[in-house]
Amino acid sequence: MPLHLESLDVSSELEEYKSVLIVSCPVCPPVSLATDRSAPFIEFFKHGIKTGAYEDHLNEIRASLEQRGVSTDVFTSYVPCAATCLWTKGQRNRLLKRAQNYDAALVMGCESARYTVEQTLKGTACEVVLGMQLVGITNASLKFQFPLTVKLENLARVNANEVGEVGSSEEAR
Repeated sequence: MPLHLESLDVSSELEEYKSVLIVSCPVCPPVSLATDRSAPFIEFFKHGIKTGAYEDHLNEIRASLEQRGVSTDVFTSYVPCAATCLWTKGQRNRLLKRAQNYDAALVMGCESARYTVEQTLKGTACEVVLGMQLVGITNASLKFQFPLTVKLENLARVNANEVGEVGSSEEAR
């Protein structure tokens, strides 16, 4: 049940910063970008366990910031729990250590991921900016293809605020 997220245009919010650490949740955002771009979720031999469409998106954000002279890097933590909203104390401490040299942390994830980052960086000079917004919940079937490729099929986007019968949904774009 990954949340379906869309990127926000936060370029004006990031104008004042000289350095931005992109805090990347590797769960819901990759599913969202793969479905939005009709791209494979995983192509192991091309990208390992990362989602190419999402990695491309992060690179686009970095390039845009770096063109303006902003230094950037990406922080992602997979182990022991990938979802940013469920990070352990150790994962949060690694973020805290890494963010010390940045003016801002751009959270590529949901509000809960933003909350994790905000609580972790409380008391530091690193400001938190949310880079995505919730637009629904993705429902899909995984399809495995040779060689080690995972695609998402039978896509439906369920309204996150919908109250109604089980199974009511809206077709994904």
